[in-house]
Amino acid sequence: MTDLISSSRFAPVDIGADISSLRASDRQVLARLVAAARLMDALFLRQVWSGNETMLQALARKTSTEGRRQLHAFLLNKGPWSRLDDNAPFVPGAPPKPAGANFYPIGATKEEIQNWVDSLATGDRQEATGFFTTIRRRRDGRFVASPYSDEYQQELAEAARLLRDAATLAEEPTLTRFLETRADAFLSNDYYASDVAWMELEGAIEPTIGPYEVYEDELFNYKAAFEAFVTVRDAAETDRLKSFASHLQSLEDALPIDPSYRNPRVGSLTPIRVVNVLFTAGDANRGVQTAAFNLPNDERVLREKGSKSVMLKNIQEAKFCAVLQPIAATALTPAAHQAVSFDAFFTHILLHELMHGLGPHDIVAGNGATTVRKELRDTYSAIEEAKADVSGLWALQRLVDAGHVADAIGRSMYSTFLASMFRSLRFGINEAHGRGVAIQLNHFLDAGAVRVAADGRFEVVADAIGTAVTSLTAEIMTLQAEGSYQKAKSLIGRLGVVRPEVRRVLERLDGVPVDIEPRFVSAEGLSEV
Repeated sequence: MTDLISSSRFAPVDIGADISSLRASDRQVLARLVAAARLMDALFLRQVWSGNETMLQALARKTSTEGRRQLHAFLLNKGPWSRLDDNAPFVPGAPPKPAGANFYPIGATKEEIQNWVDSLATGDRQEATGFFTTIRRRRDGRFVASPYSDEYQQELAEAARLLRDAATLAEEPTLTRFLETRADAFLSNDYYASDVAWMELEGAIEPTIGPYEVYEDELFNYKAAFEAFVTVRDAAETDRLKSFASHLQSLEDALPIDPSYRNPRVGSLTPIRVVNVLFTAGDANRGVQTAAFNLPNDERVLREKGSKSVMLKNIQEAKFCAVLQPIAATALTPAAHQAVSFDAFFTHILLHELMHGLGPHDIVAGNGATTVRKELRDTYSAIEEAKADVSGLWALQRLVDAGHVADAIGRSMYSTFLASMFRSLRFGINEAHGRGVAIQLNHFLDAGAVRVAADGRFEVVADAIGTAVTSLTAEIMTLQAEGSYQKAKSLIGRLGVVRPEVRRVLERLDGVPVDIEPRFVSAEGLSEV
């Protein structure tokens, strides 16, 4: 039986960045950003489950070895459930993890909430299904939408104060603007101006702080969870990857879907940033660590500005060395293992993030204009992650063929991604990335693009993988363009499973860490600034 709180499942890794060349004022900005980020941790705990704070206090009082292990696992998972094990509880007395987290009233069913949403006028419906409201039950039993600025008023007021303090110290004008507008957003609940300011950030410091991803809302994928990334830019790597943004429109124009589903005008501002992490918090630091992200999620900003891809290089390097290479040695045939490379791993993650911004977003379905996110509801995150993965492979192959990416990456990318699929499956198929990978791997197996050798190890079939990647890209993007919830449910039901031959490999990986547990060594001294 799996030890849900075994410390060996996460490899401890020192995570830091060279900040010795930064100005003293920049170090003071970073200190205040880390302090604000810690508040995102507290907010995220509340969002995950209403009982988290009480349980954390109870665990902190325990002095037994088992009690300390439970506390460590609780802090790692941001709650009493193992995110690697279909949210199995590891603290006695913990209830099942609520699918709607703490965004919806306790005991409210999905059907109840959906019926209430459907009864609302257009403006009220937009607020109820928006990123930045919780749903609460009034004394008369009726539902009401509560803005985050009211729900989390105390913590957001303190976070806003810290951001404004940082803004007065910042010497980079675009950083000052972002910090001021994000502080305003915490109090007004209107994040548009600060999302635009975040897109336009320049300089050495690259913070991301606020409510963003919707993975925690497993009922509808509507509600954004608080998180923070405090990072510094790797200028050389960022400059090296700038050219990728210039290819986005040509990739959009070539997507293997009906031309009417393509976007004739991809957002004009599509920056790529390579950064090194100093500190993460909230949804950015719960269980499996984020390696990269593509934001914002607001469709208004996506239409007008595009999206920004942020690559967390020191996190990716730690994952590659501590996790991916040992997985490849066990899961892949020797020839396939030899093909695995960090450059292919890093570059595909970049394309994954870029492809989140391409393909269908604003669509027409049902009663008129809507979005893919709204139509696919609880299936959205898994389908979107599968889309970004597989279309990232499709796009990377096109860039290799056109001479924009080195042939060496083209020769190694499929085997590297195959190893990475086993890495993601170990996160659990209840998690969006893991379920999205299960869809892809089973599609590749069915298409003869991946095969299992006599010893149970896996390898890519070179002659078939390109066609399989293109066909799955087309299938997923088409169902997104149609806004077909039923097709999304069917695809997940058919392919979002772990098959026996895959299970056997996963069992062989028991001794390999599932992910890393970062120790933020560069952030530790900042509190003393």
